Amino acid sequence: MTSTRLETPPEMQVLGACPHDCPDTCALVTTVVDGRAVAVRGASDHPITSGFLCAKVNNYQQRTYHPDRILHPLKRIGPKGERSFERVSWGEALTGIASRLQAIIDEYGSESVLPYSYAGTMGMLQRESMSMRFFHRLGASLLARTICASAGTAGWTEVYGDLDGPGPDEIEDVDLFWLWGTNTLTSNSHQWPAIRSARERGARVVCIDPLETRTARASDVHVALRPGTDAAFAFGIMSILIDRDLVDHDFLQANTVGWNTLVERIQSNWSVQRASDITGIHSRIITELAIEYGSTPASLLRLNYGMQRHAGGASAVRAASLLPAITGAWAHRGGGALLSTSGAFRADKRRLQHPDWIPSNTRTINMNRLGHALSDPDGSVGGPPIKAMVVYNSNPAIVAPDASRVREGLLREDLLTVVIEQFPTDTSAYADWILPATTQLEHWDLHTAYGHHFVTLNTPAIEPLGEAASNTEIFRRLGEAMGFDDPEFSDSDTDLIEQSLDALGLDAQARQQLRHNGWVRVGEPGHRHRELGALSTPSGRIELVRSAETGSPLPAVPDFLPPREAGQASSHGGLALLTPPEHSLMNSSFANMERHSKAAGEQTVWIHPDDAADRGIEEGDRVEVGNARGAFIARATVTDRTIAGTVAAHGLRWARPDDHRTLNDTTSQELTDAGAGATFYDTAVEIRVLP
Repeated sequence: MTSTRLETPPEMQVLGACPHDCPDTCALVTTVVDGRAVAVRGASDHPITSGFLCAKVNNYQQRTYHPDRILHPLKRIGPKGERSFERVSWGEALTGIASRLQAIIDEYGSESVLPYSYAGTMGMLQRESMSMRFFHRLGASLLARTICASAGTAGWTEVYGDLDGPGPDEIEDVDLFWLWGTNTLTSNSHQWPAIRSARERGARVVCIDPLETRTARASDVHVALRPGTDAAFAFGIMSILIDRDLVDHDFLQANTVGWNTLVERIQSNWSVQRASDITGIHSRIITELAIEYGSTPASLLRLNYGMQRHAGGASAVRAASLLPAITGAWAHRGGGALLSTSGAFRADKRRLQHPDWIPSNTRTINMNRLGHALSDPDGSVGGPPIKAMVVYNSNPAIVAPDASRVREGLLREDLLTVVIEQFPTDTSAYADWILPATTQLEHWDLHTAYGHHFVTLNTPAIEPLGEAASNTEIFRRLGEAMGFDDPEFSDSDTDLIEQSLDALGLDAQARQQLRHNGWVRVGEPGHRHRELGALSTPSGRIELVRSAETGSPLPAVPDFLPPREAGQASSHGGLALLTPPEHSLMNSSFANMERHSKAAGEQTVWIHPDDAADRGIEEGDRVEVGNARGAFIARATVTDRTIAGTVAAHGLRWARPDDHRTLNDTTSQELTDAGAGATFYDTAVEIRVLP
């Protein structure tokens, strides 16, 4: 890894990593013939990938060679939103962007510039390395990147500190799986083979989800609780565990703090009947599930982010994560709980990102409130108005909540918008300048994971097409155009790889394995993730109740916080809206690919037969789903795969060209109880048939 020049013999196999926002982080093998990628497959020797890729990433080379790829810098020549652009040189684009940025900074200050990015790629280089150096050096506003996982992270870390848990290669001895808030077959498919193997020797699978997903249909039991009531369900389970003494007292005494306080709270505040009333799950079912869970020592809760996208999301994850400590499941190989393994990598990214360059008192803007920030030209967001935005690795015109308000802001003529992209997305339609980005087959990167414990190296398989450049190279060029002469902007991508390996603390042997295999494991399989005294909590133990003041907005004793909108929908005659991922799409990343969009079909909305009958809706009707924030159009699917009072619209498709509306036009900019996360699944709507 000493040269960025790619050698291309007539045929070769190049090792890489899937860049997308998925816990599996698959290892890829790209076949290159005469400098052209002809096939992409999963690495057969990788313990998690095991030779197969999901339906989204299979044939990934088609994405790289798609005819809609943006391969040259573009400049807007017509009204914003009308996709009127002309091709320009890199020099013209960089000069034009830099001069406009400097003029804005001179008039409004550097905090008037806002970066907007998330997980279009998960790599340590192309996600946030040179880009962070650029914005920190510029003095731009900081972005709170909390759109996906921050609420769950806040809830989990209250109990355990760092994020970690058993990966798919460690769970073969588990006897009971609870898949909670996760559609594993769609969004974590490489965990399913391990679950299937355990089932073959008798393990059982319980799926906890308001919708009958593909995973729910494949499980032994489906618990269809009301949206946003997960914490109440967990407390109902606890009440039975305590009442039947299905707890591991030795584990609790040795590894936890707060047990007696938690017992007092459960016994005084919770019963199975109260949990049943809130969740809609019969008390008998809650009791049976609790007895099975408490009687099965080797159990694993696979928690995922579906359960944390409502007002009480952090509280929900916190409550659920207590259960394996109560039963002592952590003491068994593969047992316990998993939300994310990201804490296992412990990357020190300071050298990569240079946070020491951030000016003191720089403001932070939450990405979930982008609509508010852009619609506030007078600057009541706590500083100067946002006058420039640089978007990369994201498509906020449709992925951000309250998307219609985001688009209103993007239409501002006084807003400089630079979009770094591979394709003409909804957001790029509002750009002043579009800069062409490489795909994963065209650049270096290094990937950790949040569903297993392997670091994966991505080696470029082909030269960049057209004039496309990696994110790292684009921000180097922008830095040069802004006059930044710091030596850190001269680091090549291979330099950044080495710095990333340093950040991960990989020793020489691990680095050698990474270079040879394309991947290396961090830690040994079967490592106990919850060793006494090893946690980063104030006490060093599992905190059933908070042991010290930490400044957390959550109460010291875990509690249930009901959903803000969804919980009130039925009492006001409305419906709770869930917007889970579509099986063939990855947020909005594959929505323009013909194979993927054909598999997804047009936007639909699931509605229970009772709710459909109340509204005169029949199967296949064209309907409008909306609220005071906005609306979108869908085809009605009348089905009992959703519970009464809850509708589901799977996403994210690109906006319809005739009205530009998507399902996120209905979602709110309100935040979760901790972690300042998005509340996508806490949305109330009404549905009407269109003529």
